[in-house]
Formats: sequence, C-alpha cells, structure tokens
Amino acid sequence: MIGIDESRVFVPLGIAVLTVSDTRTMENDKSGQTLADRIEAAGHLLKARAIVTDDRDRIAGQVTAWTLDPEIDVVITTGGTGFTGRDVTPEALEPLFEKRMDGFSEVFHRISYDKIGTSTIQSRATGGVLNATYIFVIPGSPGACKDAWDGILKAQLDYRHMPCNFVEILPRLDEHLRRTKS
Repeated sequence: MIGIDESRVFVPLGIAVLTVSDTRTMENDKSGQTLADRIEAAGHLLKARAIVTDDRDRIAGQVTAWTLDPEIDVVITTGGTGFTGRDVTPEALEPLFEKRMDGFSEVFHRISYDKIGTSTIQSRATGGVLNATYIFVIPGSPGACKDAWDGILKAQLDYRHMPCNFVEILPRLDEHLRRTKS
C-alpha cells in the first residue's frame, strides 16, 4: 500500500523552522510562515522559529542547539542555498551531518524541475541527521517551501504514510550512540 494507513495513529512531531536571511524579519518572512502554517495544519507542533543572518557560525549554532532539545525532532531551514557569496547554509550544516540524506535533494529537484525547469539547479537543497534530529535545508522562497513540504515532508513526517516514513525510524536514529532522545 502506498499512501496513508488510516488504521495507524498520527504522531505529532516537534518541528523548528529557521529562516536564513540578512533582510527578513518575522513580519515579512513569507517562507518561514509558509512552513509554520503547513506544519501546524498537518497536526505537528511548531516548537521554535527564528531568523539568523547568512553566517555559518550562527546557522550551525542555532541548528545544533535545536538538535539538542529533546522536544525537537525536525529542523527545517529556508534560505541560503544558492550560489551567491552570502549563501552558506549547506556549508554551515553539511559538515555537522552524522548521516546525509541525498535522496531528499534528488526528490526536491525532481519536484522543482516540474515547476521551474532547469532553474532548479540554482539550489543546493540538502538534508541529513544530527543528534537524532532530521534536518532539511531548503531554498528561501515560499514556492520552494511549498514544494518541499507538500511534495516530500508532509508524507515522510506522517507516521501513517506507507510503505515507510521517517517517524517510524526516529527512535533508532541514535542507536549507534547508545542514548535515547525520543
């Protein structure tokens, strides 16, 4: 079966959203708001939301702090994935990943290609795991946030999604460290 198994109970996750931008504020952060709205509409818990400038240390510091919070299962960043000199989100986070999630980038680009064609190559969307927390790094446009959430994350962060999903393996992400977060 592919899709939602209604016999399974929905498991709400704690999710944090980080917008990476030198110009956005909470009042005009459309991408972060798009994610926050979708997270809550899906039944998950928006545990934190912040904006940091395009600075490697600030990005890495905020994401790392959230991965150490036992109430946060997922961190989604938006912004800083392009090729300009200020775009440093992948550089800040990929070295921290204990495990990379190459498939996230590949599926994101397939979905994006269907909407914006070859322009999708201007994004360095990525994903991985740190401290038993999923991290998804997506571009800083509302459209990209919609594509990532609607096309990938909504299903994979739903325990009822079959044949498999990220929720069911969450308790085992850190088994190599012999500690339990969730």
